[in-house]
Amino acid sequence: MLDWLVYLLVSGGVFFLFVAAVGVVRMPDLYNRMHATSKAGTLGVGLILLAVAVFYQELSVAARALSGLAFIILTAPVAAHALGRAAYLSGVKPSEETYVDELAGHYRVNHQLESPRPSEKP
Repeated sequence: MLDWLVYLLVSGGVFFLFVAAVGVVRMPDLYNRMHATSKAGTLGVGLILLAVAVFYQELSVAARALSGLAFIILTAPVAAHALGRAAYLSGVKPSEETYVDELAGHYRVNHQLESPRPSEKP
């Protein structure tokens, strides 16, 4: 029964990693590609690390796999956010299919966030 659970977890992980790879190829711009890889990639790696913990059934292996999973879950969104912000401030424009650019007009040339004028509501 545990073998089937491992097969299911690995298959789910491979599926989500495949979805992340397809997202890199099919998405129109950097921001959408980063979103696809950070979400689906994190889920895929997480399922595979859970499969490793279930397969070996040892406390030391499970602890390492779960600590790796926690590290991926904590760092992938932060890294994607930092890369996206750096790309935006470097001048990488969203695709023309993007409807709303909520950051447009909020940054000065020196990349400092503009504070709203007293007459404007936030």
